[in-house]
Amino acid sequence: MTSEATNTVTDQATGPLAGLLNALADGAVEIVDLTNRLSSETPTLRLPEPFANLIDFSLETVSEYDEPGPFWKHQNIHTGEHIGTHIDAPAHWVTGRHSHDVADIPLPRLIGPAVVLDFTAEAAADPDFLLEVEHVRAWEKQHGPLPEGGWVLYRTGWDAFAQDREKFLNTDEDGSHTPGVSSECAQWLSETGIAGFGVETVGIDAGNAGALDPIFPVHYYLLGADKYGLTSLQNVSQLPTRGAMLIVAPLPIVGGTGSPARVLALVPRRS
Repeated sequence: MTSEATNTVTDQATGPLAGLLNALADGAVEIVDLTNRLSSETPTLRLPEPFANLIDFSLETVSEYDEPGPFWKHQNIHTGEHIGTHIDAPAHWVTGRHSHDVADIPLPRLIGPAVVLDFTAEAAADPDFLLEVEHVRAWEKQHGPLPEGGWVLYRTGWDAFAQDREKFLNTDEDGSHTPGVSSECAQWLSETGIAGFGVETVGIDAGNAGALDPIFPVHYYLLGADKYGLTSLQNVSQLPTRGAMLIVAPLPIVGGTGSPARVLALVPRRS
């Protein structure tokens, strides 16, 4: 970038913001998109009977440069709240029913530091792998504490299947087999100072979490502790173990229990 362009960026903000804008402009800070593309083909959660499922994402054309709208194209969106890359608000679960809906999540909780816990090898060896407290403690011993007010991103390599519904859900006669978190670890994480927990799988709980006690313990404990979940993340492999800043941008749906979200990470320039 030319010095003239850099000066223009600097002129638009002062103090720390100028530094950040300059770092973005000259590539010292890069933006990584952690969001799965949203379409009717996006894999979505499938609950077994008798539970009801949300509708998949779809678009309905209202006009397309024709008589209903000769100079424009616009469409209606049809979707469930918890579709694709999305945030779970505390109100999504019975334990958080009196806490924040998605429109009321405090903004500082949506921007913060992020760390990556990499358990791709374990998930590749066992799709039902569950993260335990001792795994997190061992990670902390090597990499430092979980970030206060920040996000824990649980990397399992599952984003490799994000465009293949069958592999992504990995369902057989015994249910869905995707990695997750044990009940003990979910409770332990809920007692830390993190803002939220993000995963590459279709939900913040393991595919077989209905067999755990309590059922769906990440939902039960973290949402009950006014923390938030992120699902179906992509490109977590491009983030450093520490040092990324996460930006989560859901729709502020009044009364909403969740929302599709654009999730971005700011990271130092990779060599």
